[in-house]
Amino acid sequence: MDERSRYLRNLVIDALEGGARGHVGSSLSLVEILRVLYDEVLRIDPKAPQDPNRDRCILSKGHGCLTWYAVLADKGFFPLSELAEQCKPGAMLGGHPERGHVPGVEASTGSLGHGLSIGIGLALAARMQKRQSRVFVIMGDGELDEGSVWEAALCASKHKLENLVGLVDYNKLQSYGPVKDVLDLEPLADKWRAFGFAVKEVDGHDVEALGESLQRIPFEAGKPSLLICHTVKGKGLKVAEHNASWHHKAKIGAEDVRLMREGLRQY
Repeated sequence: MDERSRYLRNLVIDALEGGARGHVGSSLSLVEILRVLYDEVLRIDPKAPQDPNRDRCILSKGHGCLTWYAVLADKGFFPLSELAEQCKPGAMLGGHPERGHVPGVEASTGSLGHGLSIGIGLALAARMQKRQSRVFVIMGDGELDEGSVWEAALCASKHKLENLVGLVDYNKLQSYGPVKDVLDLEPLADKWRAFGFAVKEVDGHDVEALGESLQRIPFEAGKPSLLICHTVKGKGLKVAEHNASWHHKAKIGAEDVRLMREGLRQY
């Protein structure tokens, strides 16, 4: 883990400290995915957040929003000081992202299974309006249990949406247990190929590999792209890694924050 990834995780801890609660493991598996998207891939400008030609990013697994908030604040969509206000009365930042309330958020998410459908609408609109905008939709592996995801996948391939990119945060651990025990997704890559997507797989914490993959979209002409990112739930906090009890924490105190920061320093 390099200093930038450690820095972004400390921003996530800032938000956890401010709100005294939040989805820990679900956010930390996303850090490198969102980092690479916003550092290297997305054509966006925080000074012109409504530019019609911008790329769109949708965090369909909205419960992982603490990392999204950290990256958006780091990029200047809103002040870093807002992170410490997360989930407080009257705060901008809530437990799930809200379009029209949080600058840089393209869709209100949290109820799982809808982000890909929204992304399809945005991708179709861009094509009809002859814009070069691309749409990136980040989904959780547990979210793929939702039938609406697969209905959307059929629609995306039917319309040959090569300006649509799905990313799966495949940390293999959903809210109450391993994905393979709850509802096994394998063979996951072959499933997406069967639904008409061009598919690649990558280490979701390898910044260089993520950047190389995402710079090559679309993976195939005339097809939507799907990048399976193999990640670790809770990445960066040894106590939280591969630990379903850290999916969400309802009470985070000063000692918890101290231990999280110390653990991150030692990583």
